[in-house]
Amino acid sequence: MLANFHEDRARLAELEPQIKALEQTLAALRLEELTIKERLNSYKYPVLTLPNEIVAEIFLHFLPKYPFCPPLSGPVSPVLLTHICRLWREIAFSTPQLWRAMSLSSLERTSFNPNYIWLSRAGCCPLSIHMNERDEYLVTAREFLAAILPIRAHCEYLQLRLEYHASALPTIEGKFPLLRHLDIELDREAPREIQFMDAPMLRSVVLDGLAAQEITGLPWTQLTSLSLHNITFQACVTILQTATNLLDCRLDISHSYTVFTPQDPHIVLLCLKSFEADVNTPTGMDGFLHSFTLPALSSLTVCGRLLGQDAVASLRSFVARSGCHLQHLHVTCITTTILVEDSYRLALPSIRQLDFSIDADPQPLHLLSDWDI
Repeated sequence: MLANFHEDRARLAELEPQIKALEQTLAALRLEELTIKERLNSYKYPVLTLPNEIVAEIFLHFLPKYPFCPPLSGPVSPVLLTHICRLWREIAFSTPQLWRAMSLSSLERTSFNPNYIWLSRAGCCPLSIHMNERDEYLVTAREFLAAILPIRAHCEYLQLRLEYHASALPTIEGKFPLLRHLDIELDREAPREIQFMDAPMLRSVVLDGLAAQEITGLPWTQLTSLSLHNITFQACVTILQTATNLLDCRLDISHSYTVFTPQDPHIVLLCLKSFEADVNTPTGMDGFLHSFTLPALSSLTVCGRLLGQDAVASLRSFVARSGCHLQHLHVTCITTTILVEDSYRLALPSIRQLDFSIDADPQPLHLLSDWDI
């Protein structure tokens, strides 16, 4: 037993200097660690030295250009900016312009917040709102409309895809003092009446045939841009005879006359500069352009099925009657381009640019005139 004590004392005498040496090494390492941390903490990353106003401007360029709407979540959502660091989160939440455009689709229902914190962050900014919902998410759509209607005074761009029976939805009505662009598409089911009683800034409208029937109170005479799709020509006539100040117009006609007669309603649009007309029926409509006089027209895109048997004669008659200086003509849905250029060029020599798209060919065949050479 005493012998063991002797050995322990000898071993302890050996350990004490070793421990002291290790403690000195550890102290030196800790001092070096502290020095490195202080040096790192004193360094400011260049991006973090930028003024908050510059960072906010960079954030705005990160998003799709307004009025295009970023998704509620994902790599191009402003929510992503709040996940980088505390400073960026504070800047993002204090920049109302980041939250002024909102896209809500059925694919993003899991991100849908019934309290609409997103809209509250936009403050008093004009809003761009896009909603595209399916019938299985009727409750979500109803809540969403109920949330945006009280703030309709801030709506500048509004796109609604109400693709379900809308009888359970709140009626869309009232004043929209900032509304500039309206895009509405409805389902086959009859919705509630959509009223826009006061929209003094509205200039651009996109409607499908059902929306054109159900909507009331639109200031047609102040519109400068109009797109109507999946709509009968008879319904187009009623609208176009009122929307007399249009600068550009697009018609995508579903069902209508097959042959136009002199007794058909005539449409005169004195300011129209750009006109696109298509038909989604295989039979087409003979003499479509006979119903139009467009003196200011400079660009025309028209489906070949709307021009009848003698397309060149129909176009020549239209240009002569309108007295317009047509600069660009694009004829779509033609069956062949053989000899097409010569016949159009001889009949319409003043047109600067001719394009042709063969049926089912999305790419136009660009034909240069002498002016382009």
